[in-house]
Amino acid sequence: MDNSKLRNFCIIAHIDHGKSTLADRLLEATGAISSRDMKEQFLDKMELERERGITIKAKAVRLNYHSKDGQDYVFNLIDTPGHVDFTYEVSKSLFACEGALLIVDASQGVEAQTIANFHLAKDAGLRVIPVINKIDLQGAEPEKVLLQLEELGLNSDEAILASAKEGIGTDLILEAIVKLVPPPRGHADKPLKALIFDSLYDVYKGVVVFFRIFDGSINSGVKALMMRANSTFEVTEVGVFTPTMKQIEKLSTGEVGYFIANIKNVSDIKVGDTITDALNPIKNPLPGYKEIKSMVFCGFYPINPNEYNLLKDALEKLKLNDSSLMFEPESSRALGFGFRCGFLGLLHMEIIQERLEREYNINMIATSPNVRYKVITNAGKEVEIDNPANLPPAGEIKEVMEPYIMMSIITPPEFMSNIMDLCKSKRGEYVENQFVTTSRVQIHYEMPMSEVVFDFFDILKSVSKGYASMDYEYIDFREADLVKLDIMVATEIVDALSIIVHRDKAYYKGKELALRLKEIIPRQMFEVAIQAAIGSKIIARESIAALRKNVIAKCYGGDITRKRKLLEKQKEGKKRMKQIGRVEIPQEAFLAVLKIQ
Repeated sequence: MDNSKLRNFCIIAHIDHGKSTLADRLLEATGAISSRDMKEQFLDKMELERERGITIKAKAVRLNYHSKDGQDYVFNLIDTPGHVDFTYEVSKSLFACEGALLIVDASQGVEAQTIANFHLAKDAGLRVIPVINKIDLQGAEPEKVLLQLEELGLNSDEAILASAKEGIGTDLILEAIVKLVPPPRGHADKPLKALIFDSLYDVYKGVVVFFRIFDGSINSGVKALMMRANSTFEVTEVGVFTPTMKQIEKLSTGEVGYFIANIKNVSDIKVGDTITDALNPIKNPLPGYKEIKSMVFCGFYPINPNEYNLLKDALEKLKLNDSSLMFEPESSRALGFGFRCGFLGLLHMEIIQERLEREYNINMIATSPNVRYKVITNAGKEVEIDNPANLPPAGEIKEVMEPYIMMSIITPPEFMSNIMDLCKSKRGEYVENQFVTTSRVQIHYEMPMSEVVFDFFDILKSVSKGYASMDYEYIDFREADLVKLDIMVATEIVDALSIIVHRDKAYYKGKELALRLKEIIPRQMFEVAIQAAIGSKIIARESIAALRKNVIAKCYGGDITRKRKLLEKQKEGKKRMKQIGRVEIPQEAFLAVLKIQ
């Protein structure tokens, strides 16, 4: 294929600014999908994506476009997520493109993720085309948004006014892609050099690898070498997404597509790996992607212990599809065998949990989420802890360090004081604020990650009436006065309920958690004590009263000693039952930590 007629671009934006709707219009305008087969959010295949109205996975599709200059072009479009938790999906897509459409909502303007994604695209060397979407809305203010784009460093003369819902501006966007996005560079006569930017597992075909070719070409029969994994496979099928998978003879320089090579073991493929020809390999692999670090951790345990291997297989298949997911085996006294999983954020954790339950039919318990801590012992050894149960005894700890992030919040000025109070209550340290425009202020705070993972986003939306948006990036680890809060149910420590908290908040959180567990755990035939403890010191206690049978109901009168005798007999029975009694803890108890306001 002639490279000058090829364009690779992605769509980036803040969440809910209209990326998927614009992708629908581009599919329609280029004839990739007929109006009969068209449905909203066409590229969002997952049930979860359609339910929540968000994009979770980046999607690739090939479009054929006949431009106004009479030339035929081939576009490779990649639709990306907008939520901060899926920034890694965006960064992967940028590596496979030369251009990006930056979508901005005409009524909401430039938001936190708009700025973050714009800088990601600029750092990757992409040609950014601004598109002001939703101009048909009653509250649209495109003139204000143009000024915001100018302040970002974009040329407002290139901005395209559009409404993806009404189809306004779609032709202008397609022409801008032809004129402004540079064609891919590379040489077809050089040895094969391609980058894996995604993959998925197909029950019938095995692993399907998504890749972008930088040099050379690939066809069925080629022995493909994965340079970092050091594994070789014979390619049996190559193809493109139209948007369904369509087999073709050959893919060459600059093109985006997929290949199948009878890869059954999911660990043989690594997203970010370089593909080359095993018989004529290149010397150095492509740089690949920045190693991603999980920010939030929690335990997944199957309710039925026999489903442990099913859960393991499901996690491996999801990791192939989502390389930012990390997991390793662990065990708990309360819950048995399971996996410690790492995520990019709380939404990422929710999505993975729902996918495991829906797509793989696994019933499981998820423990309360936490972040990774660094512990320096008295012996001078540095240990990383992502499970509170693994925290060394207090006597062995010299200092505990927690991860800090730089929080960036964009809000209308009238909500500034509410947001600053919220950040202060979450142990945030004020850095600066600057006016993006007269109606938008950007506030920067340095905050502990542990204070953000639970309910920060929900409260932020509440105190700003939904107007504020946030983005964050990791800074470093800092020392803090942290303690492990243990929860004991019927005198037994439930390790899955342990959390690491700041000492100043330990009593409050312990009391609140004990109260919530009292509401959740069902009553037993004996009294159940729920205690919150730091080491051997009990800081809060609640009791669940015993279920009591009225043993004196049959006594219609007579001597009081007869009634006392029956009550004493019942009391002795309860005492014996308490010694051998076991309390079943429902799944809701492990999520009670999330609901502490």
